[in-house]
Amino acid sequence: MFRGQCHCGAVSWTLEATPESVTACNCTVCRRYGVLWAYGYIGHSIDTSGSTSTYRRSDRGDGDIDFHFCTTCGCLTHYVGTIADAEGRYWSAVNVRMADPKQISEVSVNHFDGYDTFKRLPSDSRKLKDMWF
Repeated sequence: MFRGQCHCGAVSWTLEATPESVTACNCTVCRRYGVLWAYGYIGHSIDTSGSTSTYRRSDRGDGDIDFHFCTTCGCLTHYVGTIADAEGRYWSAVNVRMADPKQISEVSVNHFDGYDTFKRLPSDSRKLKDMWF
């Protein structure tokens, strides 16, 4: 089980397993938040607890995304897509910057060009420890 929480501890999330990789995206939202994402489905491989407020990004062609923030400290903890898949699940991601860095220091970082091409960029083999320590 992989866990993270906001700065004040009021909002937390769990991910079923430690991710093999996380994504750094340069889209107009993610680059401003400075987040690193690990993916799954809310209520399936991702569970959250605590009171959040949301910001809805509505300019995507494949559905909106609700970004969730702690109502106390303001940390961005996760996002949830607004369109269910064929099995009724909602795509989601947790912000791994909310986890203990030692817990995920060996996780690889993928880069995604969400600003221009909307494609995954070539891997540079960096791990989170190369960014944080």
